[in-house]
Amino acid sequence: MLPRPWKVVASTWDRSYRVFSLRTDQAVSPRTGMTHPFFILESSSWVNVIPLTPTEEVVLVRQYRHGTRSVTLEIPGGLVEDSDTPQDAAGRELLEETGYVAGETLPLGWVHPNPAILNNRCYTFLARDVVFSGARHQDDREDIEVLTRPLSAIPRLIREGEISHSLVVAAFYRLFMEYQPDAFW
Repeated sequence: MLPRPWKVVASTWDRSYRVFSLRTDQAVSPRTGMTHPFFILESSSWVNVIPLTPTEEVVLVRQYRHGTRSVTLEIPGGLVEDSDTPQDAAGRELLEETGYVAGETLPLGWVHPNPAILNNRCYTFLARDVVFSGARHQDDREDIEVLTRPLSAIPRLIREGEISHSLVVAAFYRLFMEYQPDAFW
């Protein structure tokens, strides 16, 4: 028999923590009838942008991540603000983090980052024909190095663990499945 939805009988909210809010749901198991607490991180949706130059170079960002206490290699991304569409957020994050603008921005789809504990989506966009437009606009919590790598090097960077952020790997999966299905296989 297929799993059935759990009935939520109560929800309480903790305070907001800027990037997310904590919600506790009390839900009844359809199998046992027992009530259990579940902790949910409520967050705005996120975006990731795969910026490609006219010469098929990917614009990447390297930055320190507090969760792993390490520097990671990623693509530009961030929160979808209340006034943004995901596509607007993609263009804004690309400019803020890298100083590049896109000639064309195409949606590649979305994923649930972690449906066990998060309620949001992460949208991925391909930014084609990106060109450097000038100064970046990092906020006070960012310290970002911008670099480029050939698109053809991305599968190797993922296999070797240099790109390890799961949402970035998922973004490139979307890109390669759409445009280069043999790149990973």
